[in-house]
Amino acid sequence: MAVVKLVCEDTRVNAAYGIFVALALTVFDITVIVVSYTMILRAVLRLSSSDTQHKAFNTCVSHVCVILAFYVPVLFTSLTHRFGHSIPQHIHILVAHLYMVVPPTLNPIIYGVRTKQLKDKIVVLFQKGI
Repeated sequence: MAVVKLVCEDTRVNAAYGIFVALALTVFDITVIVVSYTMILRAVLRLSSSDTQHKAFNTCVSHVCVILAFYVPVLFTSLTHRFGHSIPQHIHILVAHLYMVVPPTLNPIIYGVRTKQLKDKIVVLFQKGI
């Protein structure tokens, strides 16, 4: 959108098309994710062992957190570039950098917190600090 702003012509059609494509892809992605997790949850609830169900639910929660860590910054970045004309340029740059840094940084943290070894090391780290 920053390059489109440099054009001297009317870009409303391009902007509308861009919003339509972004929304269509987001709706499609969310629909596929919801259908997939519905099927996964139906399969998990059929498992006989509650321990196995608990492990499967923990894995699903981690996946949903990673999905949210990706989609929330994407949505925020897209909306600020399209509608945030009064937002200062340095805020646009900051948000774009956060979009590029936050999801890849959170991904290993979200999956790593589930491991017992990492939990034990974090507990030891905080106990030494106190």
